[in-house]
Amino acid sequence: MKELRSTFETNNIHKKLEKNNQKILETNFWQDKANSQKVIKEKKLYEELINSYINSSKSIIDLDELNELALEEKNQPVINEVLESIKNLKKLAKKNETKCFLSNETDSLDCYIEIHAGAGGTESQDWAEMLRRMYLKWSDIKNFESELISEHKGEEVGIKSSTIKIEGDYVYGWLKAESGIHRLVRISPFDSGARRHTSFASIWIYPVVDENIEIEINEKDLRIDTYRSSGAGGQHVNTTDSAVRITHLPSKIVVQCQNERSQHKNKDTCMNMLKARLYDFELKKKEKESQTVESTKSEIGWGHQIRSYVLHPYRMVKDNRTDFESSNPDKILDGEIDDFLESSLYKVK
Repeated sequence: MKELRSTFETNNIHKKLEKNNQKILETNFWQDKANSQKVIKEKKLYEELINSYINSSKSIIDLDELNELALEEKNQPVINEVLESIKNLKKLAKKNETKCFLSNETDSLDCYIEIHAGAGGTESQDWAEMLRRMYLKWSDIKNFESELISEHKGEEVGIKSSTIKIEGDYVYGWLKAESGIHRLVRISPFDSGARRHTSFASIWIYPVVDENIEIEINEKDLRIDTYRSSGAGGQHVNTTDSAVRITHLPSKIVVQCQNERSQHKNKDTCMNMLKARLYDFELKKKEKESQTVESTKSEIGWGHQIRSYVLHPYRMVKDNRTDFESSNPDKILDGEIDDFLESSLYKVK
């Protein structure tokens, strides 16, 4: 509980709750629906954290008194019950401590996940699809909403690139540290000689910009291309040039969308993605991390990986930044990545 109290103080949870309460009292607060929903969402999180902390502190005192009585009476069943309750409180405190690390301005936003296969053709393209499945599985476990924005399939299997959107509570805060190169070592299912292969894919996470964040974009800085959609999606998808690709010339950022049949809707989605990318770029720039992030993104190969997934000759998933590891890669690839996400949250802060 001491660690949790320290985290509360470090992240100024009480001050942030008070700030939200003041916003609600402002004139015309409820007229801006998007902003009011965001403030209420944050207020709810802070109240839950504070109330949980208060209740847990009271429970600790009660359990301590109960334990003293049980020891005096040598009542082992009650002692065991107290120990079990303390274990549960410890888990709750850990969970709340993690939530305290999701208190940055952008943490509450939804996010886009951009996945690109590295060099290596079929191997890397299959690995890229495995990673996409991992994040979609994680989204399902959390009961979040996910949407496929664009996809370029591999020649044989897998994907060359893909962009998905995940909506839910504090999605960007959870996933923001996933950006980087992910490395896979396994016996290739595509190699008739059953040799070991190493594959790479890049993950790029950026927040979905809400309506309250203004991003100025000059039309003259954009190159807008339309092209024919590929993949399933209805009989009209492959007969019209509905897919849209937008290039922001000054930053060389490229976004694309093909999930809608309407070119107009795909363009709107692209513009939202571009705003998100530009906003994320400015955030990294302010944090003086853009140079590191861009270098990590620039080369999908050796020396840049943030996490390794080894399926042969041993089975291990290890994060190279936090040294956190798991000996159950199947569980990780099925979307149970919360332990890795939590360890990254502490590292980022």
